[in-house]
Amino acid sequence: MAGSTFGTIFKITTWGESHGAGLGVVIDGCPAGLYLCEEDIQKFLDRRKPGQSQFSTPRKEGDIVHILSGVFEGKTTGTPISLVIYNENQRSKDYSEIASFYRPGHADYTFDMKYGFRDYRGGGRSSGRETIGRVAAGAVALKILNQLGITFTTYTKSIGPIVCDERLFDAMQINQNALYMPDAEAAANASAYLEACMADGDSVGGMVECVISGMPVGIGDPVFEKLDANLAKAIMSIGAVKGFEIGDGF
Repeated sequence: MAGSTFGTIFKITTWGESHGAGLGVVIDGCPAGLYLCEEDIQKFLDRRKPGQSQFSTPRKEGDIVHILSGVFEGKTTGTPISLVIYNENQRSKDYSEIASFYRPGHADYTFDMKYGFRDYRGGGRSSGRETIGRVAAGAVALKILNQLGITFTTYTKSIGPIVCDERLFDAMQINQNALYMPDAEAAANASAYLEACMADGDSVGGMVECVISGMPVGIGDPVFEKLDANLAKAIMSIGAVKGFEIGDGF
């Protein structure tokens, strides 16, 4: 399987399966001398780890990161940084009933057609758990970008028909509710809406918005290496993402 690497200068390769021994990422191209410790990464992994609310997967994982290489005495050395997160609650037997059929909306069928077999224990590499390596690498990238004065504000803009009111935007609210919405009223309405969907055995999509501030002029190249194009590729490679817009968008 090719296609597990993204980037050119700051390059990441994610690895591991949902029900393997663990998952992780190798980061190549991180400059030397960057202060980095496991806590810098752990705080972001804690935000994504499962089982934190009724709306996420019930799987319980500590998702503790371990730095295996590329850091000495609290600073990056300029060599590849290897990060690993061991799986602790695999419960592969939970998936034994679906070994003989494909799940709608998953990659089960396409994996089987492409490779001649599939890892039915949570989808293997197609599992949402693969994103743990991206989050770990993103935490390192964020430290570099912050030193350049580039900052991010990211939040859930809408869930189903519930959309945040821009007039009520409060960045302090983002981490105060399970849905990461900057509008407390919208968060309450979206929670009630999701509970109704769950009671019906249904699911629903939403929109995530990211505001990037402090970007210098001239990043990217004019044709196939546009900043927009590379951002779109990165976001669209996340499982279940079906649309991307930038600026005023659609």
